[in-house]
Amino acid sequence: MAASSSKKKEEEEVAVVAARKGRLRQRYDGEYRLVAGCVPYRVVAGGGGGGELEVLMVSTPNRADLVFPKGGWEDDEDVYEAACREAMEEAGVKGNINRVSLGMWVMRSKSSQSGGGGEASRSPRGGACKGYMFELEVTEEMDRWPEQATHGRRWLPPADAFRLSRYGWMREALAALLDRRRLLLLPPPQPEPSEHAGVYGLAMLKAAAAAAADRAVALC
Repeated sequence: MAASSSKKKEEEEVAVVAARKGRLRQRYDGEYRLVAGCVPYRVVAGGGGGGELEVLMVSTPNRADLVFPKGGWEDDEDVYEAACREAMEEAGVKGNINRVSLGMWVMRSKSSQSGGGGEASRSPRGGACKGYMFELEVTEEMDRWPEQATHGRRWLPPADAFRLSRYGWMREALAALLDRRRLLLLPPPQPEPSEHAGVYGLAMLKAAAAAAADRAVALC
């Protein structure tokens, strides 16, 4: 057991050292730099017995808002590998990626952002990127990750993630994920009141159904 833990620690340390930097292997599509990223998510047990979805976002220095992990798609990997690598490097998570993308957005590169810019654009611009976003079901969280010094991570309910999203395209990607996963947000079917439930049991069933309905509305 100790040997297994030591091996895992060594693998994580290697991953920290192996974070990719620079754009020597960067892919381009004409004038566009190609990037890939993920909306990492998990489903946690809810108070009513159903599952509640949370998404993972990362922070950047001197900013109060948050972003989803993404970065350059390089020429020695496919787009899914690039998205998973960015999730590992920036957020320290691994998992199962859905190969059907949440969408593609055209956005300004960091080098061309100024005056609070960087919102997604549907028209070509100098220094623009094409970003492909995917959903990632998180199965592992690393204790240490390559860009931990500059990217903290936070699990959030969808409503908070919408509020803290830095750019419009992020809210669109999150909405696409929630649309796909909406069944996970619905409360479990409530049992019909039994004639044997009694007054107290009937009140409990009605209260549970009302609470579940409130949660469903709050997550829309």
